[in-house]
Amino acid sequence: MELASTKKQRQVVGVADMRIATQAGVELITHALGSCLGITIYDPVAQVGGMLHVMLPQSSIDPEKAAKNPEMFVDTGIPRLFKECYRFGAKKERIILKVAGGASINSTEESEDYFQIGKRNFVMLRKLLWKNGVMIEAQDVGGTQSRTLSLEIGTGEVVISSQGKRTTL
Repeated sequence: MELASTKKQRQVVGVADMRIATQAGVELITHALGSCLGITIYDPVAQVGGMLHVMLPQSSIDPEKAAKNPEMFVDTGIPRLFKECYRFGAKKERIILKVAGGASINSTEESEDYFQIGKRNFVMLRKLLWKNGVMIEAQDVGGTQSRTLSLEIGTGEVVISSQGKRTTL
C-alpha cells in the first residue's frame, strides 16, 4: 500500500474489487453502482477504512471464481473486508458500516426486475451482518438509478453521488 501525501489521494475501487486505506487524505471511490453494492467500513479510532464493490450475492454459484476473486460475492467479500481492516487495527465494536447500490438498473420499476440481483445482494449482506452482530449505520439502496460512492479516510465521511446530486450518508 502506498502512503498518501498531504493532498487528497483518490483510489478507485473497481467492480469486484476492494481497497483498504489508513492515511488521512485518501479517498476511496467506486463508480456505477447499479445492482452491485458498495460497502464502506470505517474505524474512527484506528483511522482505518475499507471499501468493497460486490457484484453477486452468493459464491456457491461459481466456487472457482470465488476462490480467485472473493470480492465478487457478498458472502466471501464481506469477511475479507473486515479481516483486512482488522489487520490495520480496526475493531469490530467501533466499525461504522455504510452501503449503497442494489438498484434495478435495467428496468423503470423495481418490480420489473426479473432477477433482482440488487435486492438479493442487499438481503445477503443484511443476513451476513445480522449473523455477525454488525449493524448498518446508513444506506442508500434500491431504486433504479446508479450511484457513485466515496469514503474519506481522515473523516469517515461517506458521500453518494447520483443524478448530479451529492448526499452525505
